[in-house]
Amino acid sequence: MLTLFKEIFIWWNQQTLGTRINTILFGKIVGEDHFGNKYYQSKSGKRWVIYNGEVEATKIPNEWYSWMHHTSNNIENLHELKKYKWQKEHLPNQTGSENAYHPKKNKNAVKKKYSSWKN
Repeated sequence: MLTLFKEIFIWWNQQTLGTRINTILFGKIVGEDHFGNKYYQSKSGKRWVIYNGEVEATKIPNEWYSWMHHTSNNIENLHELKKYKWQKEHLPNQTGSENAYHPKKNKNAVKKKYSSWKN
């Protein structure tokens, strides 16, 4: 009962009731990423994502972001997409979390090689 209540009133939690109905009636699943997000497409070409957990647009990896915005259609070859060892894993936006970047917390920051003017 609580899940149904969340779907009706709390849009930021996961999918809404309207999205669930639209997905059941018109959606064809295209794939799923390693975060558990599921990607759908309708016959008319509309594309959407059902997030695993909280709705956050930065949870979409680059290759799926390109697919969502019709810039590239390499999803069919996603398993053949070569990842290089120097490429980092995709991370969602870390702002507001303990992992957020802050210059004072960064121990690897380059120290200034000069001194500022003083009054």
